[in-house]
Amino acid sequence: MTEFIRKRAANAKNDILSGITVALALVPEAVAFAFVAGVDPLVGLYAAFMIGLITSIFGGRPGMISGATGALAVVMVHLVAEGNAMGAEGENLGLYYLFATVILMGIIQMLAGVFKLGKFVRLIPHPVMMGFVNGLAIVIFIAQLGMFTSIENGTAVWMHGKELWVMIGLVTLTMGIMFGLPKLTKKLPEALIAILVVSAIVIFGGLDVATVGSFIREGGGSGLEGGLPSFQWDIFNKVPLNLQTLKFIAPYALILAAVGLIESLMTLNLIDELTETRGNANRECLAQGGANIVTGLFGGMGGCAMIGQSIINIKGGGRTRLSGIVAAIGLLMFILFGSSLIEQVPIAALVGVMFMVVIGTFAWSSFRIFNKIPRSDLFVLILVSGLTVIFDLAIAVFSGVIVSALVFAWENAKRIRARKRMRADGTKIYEIWGPLFFGSIKAFNEKFDVKNDPEKVEIDFVESRISDHSALEAVYNLVNKYEEAGKSIKLKHLSEDCKELLYKSSPKFREVVVEDIDDPRYHLAANPEKFTKSLSEYDF
Repeated sequence: MTEFIRKRAANAKNDILSGITVALALVPEAVAFAFVAGVDPLVGLYAAFMIGLITSIFGGRPGMISGATGALAVVMVHLVAEGNAMGAEGENLGLYYLFATVILMGIIQMLAGVFKLGKFVRLIPHPVMMGFVNGLAIVIFIAQLGMFTSIENGTAVWMHGKELWVMIGLVTLTMGIMFGLPKLTKKLPEALIAILVVSAIVIFGGLDVATVGSFIREGGGSGLEGGLPSFQWDIFNKVPLNLQTLKFIAPYALILAAVGLIESLMTLNLIDELTETRGNANRECLAQGGANIVTGLFGGMGGCAMIGQSIINIKGGGRTRLSGIVAAIGLLMFILFGSSLIEQVPIAALVGVMFMVVIGTFAWSSFRIFNKIPRSDLFVLILVSGLTVIFDLAIAVFSGVIVSALVFAWENAKRIRARKRMRADGTKIYEIWGPLFFGSIKAFNEKFDVKNDPEKVEIDFVESRISDHSALEAVYNLVNKYEEAGKSIKLKHLSEDCKELLYKSSPKFREVVVEDIDDPRYHLAANPEKFTKSLSEYDF
């Protein structure tokens, strides 16, 4: 126990300083995503605080940061707009429909954790993962470009002249500090130092630049200052609990739950690789779901894992749950007591930090492997990157997984083989090699010559597996063809699981499957678990 505490305390400084840095970086992101969703900035800030705190304590990945995200905000904007249209002008009914949807979203995510669906993230191929991080890096980069605009006569226009050069200079200075400081010392969090230095230059130099405060006011907000989140009793008064409401919010809740879980679990995998540790996907599903339920009840817009802030935390030395807890509590402190100070932080400093996140997130190795990986994998990588930018993460990942699965099925369908030989007694043997499934049954059927085969035929499955219903039907139809032709057919060397499938599908197979086989190859292929267990008894 003492050793456990000592190891955690040794990293406490890094966790605390990294958490403070993340809290600063969370502010403009949460505010920006609240504006995207069409709600008040405090709704985004409360979501970042509550989701960040709950997932840091109960989540499956220490060091991962969660909060209000753009991937969810782009879905919420339509929900809020439709909800507002259902009520009277100024009633703000869309906000309460949003809260109800976030609660339902959380319930769906918790069910995913209860049924242990988080394990399916392992089915996401590596090209999809690389496409995800590349696409997300591009999305983060594009989002920062909006900070290079200013409001003139109520319209956003690109900065120009001195204003633009000052912005570029401050962004470059921030990036330079973050790049150079670790080469001098690794004991100081480079992102936090960069923000403090650039903020000091702006404040004491009297530079007229965009700050967090001006950004909020330009977006129509009144400021960062607020109180503690309060229970939203109006949800139950303004949102009718009936089937019509469920039909309206359920599709949005399903999309938000799927996007949130995919982004969270893929971020979890990415942090696993960066830290060479392993998180718990199912626990993360439960934590994300519980956090969203609480957030919806207490007036937050919902959220999920944030890849940018998570990488800031990891790069800053944050490794334990303390870093996420400090980030969440630090954000709340900014809202309650430090709003006036945070509003003076220049946007340029935060943009510089996010640009460094983009550089650290993008998988630059993908350029080096363009001509070293299969073309199908390269296509999937580019496809997922593009769809992440054009549409959203859920569409991109689902598309990438589907394409990868189809390519895998096609490649395996071509691997079915049949070696033919004749036994001395005139029996023809077909030795099948390769998986038998829906993609390979056409090639499988073409291997047999029912009309010209001898009276006795055996099909040897020692190097094959019957994988699905299509394969069962193919074997069943083949047996029928031989029997209708008045010929004897036997199936040999089937594994135990394959025989179980066949026997369940039709009692006919009990007549053609050969059970008593004296062949060591068969016993190894049919019972690999038993063979592995027997090997474990020996000391090699």
